[in-house]
Amino acid sequence: MELKDKVILITGGGTGVGRATALKLAAKGAKVVVNYSRSKKEANEVVNEIEQCGGTGFAYKANVAVEQEVNDLIAYIVASYGTIDGLVNNASITSQIAMDNLDEVTDEIWDSIFSVNVKGMFHCVKAVVPYMKNQKSGVIVNMGSVAGITGIGSSIPYAATKSAIHTMTRSLAIALAPYIRVNSISPGAVDTRWWSGNEEKMYHLAGNLPLKRISSPDDIAEAITFQLTQDSVTGQVFTIDNGQTL
Repeated sequence: MELKDKVILITGGGTGVGRATALKLAAKGAKVVVNYSRSKKEANEVVNEIEQCGGTGFAYKANVAVEQEVNDLIAYIVASYGTIDGLVNNASITSQIAMDNLDEVTDEIWDSIFSVNVKGMFHCVKAVVPYMKNQKSGVIVNMGSVAGITGIGSSIPYAATKSAIHTMTRSLAIALAPYIRVNSISPGAVDTRWWSGNEEKMYHLAGNLPLKRISSPDDIAEAITFQLTQDSVTGQVFTIDNGQTL
């Protein structure tokens, strides 16, 4: 998919990887919709930066865990731009819970993390697919994690949701072919505000990295851009982890 003039939604687009991706895609000529749930100030700052560089986009508040809010978001995008060409399913949440602390993993935590990380991504896919099918083209990128591969991460529920995303990506790639491609990015440790105050845990989980570096949000944005633009790639989970899983 050529990015120029394509309409691309980035959930959780106000900060971290979402922000880096929004700026990168806008610089390549895409019309970028920056979704946010709580980061209104940051999302508006991203849009302002895009516009100052001559790009096009807008910010829109929606909680991806609420299907009606997602449907309203997609309807607004289509009313504004006529269609939607790409979806970067980036919005995710977690809870910092030691892996061996099972008592702290309550039903509420399970439900809240799954509602955003898995159901929320599915809500977004379900909402964009009719438009992509109608135009016989579209690309979806889901944000996974090495936690979904290794089982080790910020918490057991988080790791479980990311494993579910990897599997859902493959299922959707089969279900939506040949016109819609679906892939996933599986980052290792990334230097974002998620780890603010928990940097020691981040480095501990990352282990002895062969490349001796932690990924930046821009590193992950580059991989997302590749999956959006490479027409031969679908159903793939790309691990971007500086050798963490070797």
